[in-house]
Amino acid sequence: MAKKEIQFSLVYRDMWQSSGKYVPRKDQLAKIAPVIIDMGCFDRVETNGGASEQVNLLYGENPNIAVRTFTKPFNEVGIKTHMLDRGLNALRMNPVPADVRKLMYKVKHAQGVDITRIFCGLNDPRNIIPSIKWAKEAGMTAQATMCITYSEVHNAEYYINLAEELIANGAQEICLKDMAGIGRPAMLGTIVAAIKEKHPDIIIQYHGHSGPGFSVASMLEVAKAGGDVLDVAMEPLSWGMVHPDVITIQAMLKQAGFLVKDINMKAYMEARNLSQEFIDDFLGYWIDPRNSKMTSLLVGCGLPGGMMGSLMADLKGMHAAINANLAKRGEKTLSEDELLVELFQEVQRVWPMLGTPCLVTPFSQYVKNAALMNLFSKSMGEKPFSRMDPAMWGMILGKSGRLPGTLAPEIIELAKEKNMEFYTGDPQALYPNELPKYIAEMEQLGWDRGQDDEELFEFAMHEKQYREYKSGLAKEQFNKDLLERMEKAAKGGQQVVFLSAADKRAILHPNAEPIELAHSGSLLWELDYNEQSQAPVYGTRFMQGQPIAYLQTPHGIETILAPENCSIVSIEKAQGAKVSKGDTIAWVQKVEGLEMVKTEAKKIVAKAKKAVKEAMQTVDTEVKKTTKSAWKSRKNIEMD
Repeated sequence: MAKKEIQFSLVYRDMWQSSGKYVPRKDQLAKIAPVIIDMGCFDRVETNGGASEQVNLLYGENPNIAVRTFTKPFNEVGIKTHMLDRGLNALRMNPVPADVRKLMYKVKHAQGVDITRIFCGLNDPRNIIPSIKWAKEAGMTAQATMCITYSEVHNAEYYINLAEELIANGAQEICLKDMAGIGRPAMLGTIVAAIKEKHPDIIIQYHGHSGPGFSVASMLEVAKAGGDVLDVAMEPLSWGMVHPDVITIQAMLKQAGFLVKDINMKAYMEARNLSQEFIDDFLGYWIDPRNSKMTSLLVGCGLPGGMMGSLMADLKGMHAAINANLAKRGEKTLSEDELLVELFQEVQRVWPMLGTPCLVTPFSQYVKNAALMNLFSKSMGEKPFSRMDPAMWGMILGKSGRLPGTLAPEIIELAKEKNMEFYTGDPQALYPNELPKYIAEMEQLGWDRGQDDEELFEFAMHEKQYREYKSGLAKEQFNKDLLERMEKAAKGGQQVVFLSAADKRAILHPNAEPIELAHSGSLLWELDYNEQSQAPVYGTRFMQGQPIAYLQTPHGIETILAPENCSIVSIEKAQGAKVSKGDTIAWVQKVEGLEMVKTEAKKIVAKAKKAVKEAMQTVDTEVKKTTKSAWKSRKNIEMD
């Protein structure tokens, strides 16, 4: 009998985001892709999805360029690429209109992404099935995903039935997404075996985080039951709250009699060193060291390990307030460890009361927040669930989909007291199409919709972050955050300033030049005698020789001109400030002349199109009126 082949997928995107916040830049991705290929052991690589594109925008980079850069080398050698897709929420934390979701698959397929991993934190098929259809129409492989957890509701039969429904609705592959790593190995094996017995040709991929320690055993059970692909990581971002390392899993499966590819260890070490280089460059400033450790405390509460960083930050923030309340009431205060145990116990208690959603983004945050606020309310002598935010209520009321379990009577009663109505319809119906709105605005602003409409997609998917990226504000905010983290990078969180003023300027304003004063005086940003003068906003563009500001001196008003075609990236001096010769009043970044011309031309064309459209509408209306009037006159003549 031929050996069963097990393939490996390197979840390079998730490795970073389960460790910290950001993912590597496009130049870093281009650098490591050939080395990942040279390792020779991967048939698949996770390249994007989840929050990766959003965080690209947050540090001022174009996510579309990053995705195309990373997928291209794998496409060329036949390694399949896949992305994480949150179903109704697509690539963000809140629901997305259907037309934007549909566009996503066309864009991502054009960018070189082969497979989309579609999941819903509630495991509601209504949030997954439309994506299956749209992904296949766009030429992608639709991998329907079941979020794995462990509860009275989430047993093997539950998942077997769910898989059957997803396959019946066109799913080409099934993924078991064990985001907290709490899926029990034997149960996972039972699920996989049942699916394979009925659908032997369906590819099954297992994604299991290593946080509570089940993942290695789970991978072996999944492989023995007929699984096809296992998600793995590699040093320095393996184990802890991340994923098992490919070396360990490959060795285990090889000894167990499975056919697995060899690992080019020279390439492994090179990739390892490159990832460490990226950490040392800037990514490490956002990596929480606690995520490098495993903890069995997650077994009971079921929370995903990737949450531990934010959870501990929230806990620290509430610790003093809870203890102050307890002391005021004459009760014993709690240590941080005692409060952590109480929080995990409260999560276990409230989880089934809230309908037992799978503890994955964003529902894990909702349940954790409810538990934490209950502890705070308890310290105040208030009733449980007296402090719940609108997002939590949206989940409870059915606006995100159907809850796997049943709500506790007290939760239903509380909703009635607040005159809230439960929703049982299709969640997508609550979020109407929005693409025409974004298309119109891009035309008005003169923004390019991008290759294969990819810029339109990013704008519609991440509106706020895209605006800040386009203006340059995102890059400015990121650089400031980086600078602060660099200054605080010392033992015990002590602030150590080790950067010169020149170094700081280089970080805060890369590729920018200062506007320095030739004389002393009072700064005026505008000469406006009717309203108060205001500084230009971030991203304001000036043509070469155009006035940027004015300087009031004893000898009169001096005009400060733009040295070249440029845009404002930082304002250093306020309106009316007393300034001296040599002071920097602003930082500007060069804008190529052609780009300036294009921007202005697009604005003019957009205005012209709008004017022509309005004129045509007017003409059309008048023609119709005239025609109607003439027709009426003719009819009257005929009747006479």
